[in-house]
Amino acid sequence: MTATDDAPRKLLLVVDAPSLLHRNHHARAHTRALDRAGRPVWALHGMLRQIIESIDRFAPDAVVFGLDDRTASVRRDAYPAYKAGRAEKHPELVDQLERAGALLDALGLATLTPPGLEADDVSASGAAWARRHGWDCVIITSDRDAFAHIGDHTKVLRLIDGGIHGSPLLDPRRLHTMYGVAAENYLAYAALRGDASDNLPGVPGIGEKTAAALLEAAGSMQAVWADVEHDEGRTVAAALDSWSADLSGRRLGDRVVRHLRASGARERYDFNVSMMSGRDDLDLGLRPDVPGTPGLLPLDIDRVSRVVGFLNVEATTSLAVRVLTGTPASSATRWA
Repeated sequence: MTATDDAPRKLLLVVDAPSLLHRNHHARAHTRALDRAGRPVWALHGMLRQIIESIDRFAPDAVVFGLDDRTASVRRDAYPAYKAGRAEKHPELVDQLERAGALLDALGLATLTPPGLEADDVSASGAAWARRHGWDCVIITSDRDAFAHIGDHTKVLRLIDGGIHGSPLLDPRRLHTMYGVAAENYLAYAALRGDASDNLPGVPGIGEKTAAALLEAAGSMQAVWADVEHDEGRTVAAALDSWSADLSGRRLGDRVVRHLRASGARERYDFNVSMMSGRDDLDLGLRPDVPGTPGLLPLDIDRVSRVVGFLNVEATTSLAVRVLTGTPASSATRWA
């Protein structure tokens, strides 16, 4: 199923559920909110509330939630230090992480916990699915890894302290304004600078500003590595010097090339790319032509009332019924 020139593009919303749960746990733990069974529910309620607000804002045709496999990790198998050093999760957060999939499934929304993989891989596959089917895509996350999927028809709503309505919606132009990096180069940029939160060191001597300058001057890391290998980086050095002269007057070329030619630099970059690249071939289970397929909107009003009502927050139940079941009065703006 693909869009035609005359038909409006449909919209897929892809939600990084663990990132929303983590943020809401830390923001709402003081409420000590419980569901009707007396279990902690503040992170689940906060996540669901933000999801409902997002659906109200974007009016998607389908929603998919990515979850982490908490029992296995192909990345940790390849690199045992992956994400090492992170603080141990609070038991009440763990409990809500483990219950999230069942809650979303009960609503009739689509969830995917890919074996050995993470929500980031679901985001990558969601963007790829939308591209193949002629849909637009919005990824909701607090994780910068999703920036690698930004393109002409994929945007990222990066959750920050302002919530859904106060968070930046990043497209290629805005990403470049904020980071100085073209969307198609974001993965290379991340691989060069590394990711401390995942315990992935960057290429020694190449920080965020230098990585952005290198990619802006040279165009791509394929061109950089080819020049480093075949001409000792002379063209890269000259391009960097020319680029930096127009801005700061500082000559960066020789220093940057020296770091790129150092022992292990290319291996570190390639390893980071392999670790940071999201799997984009996962089966999301979306069947837009099959009514009732999980993830397609609107949802059944009785299910929404019953499932959201169990969270024991009347205002959220009322909002969920209005937004998720197709009840009129939503002031959503698509692709805004």
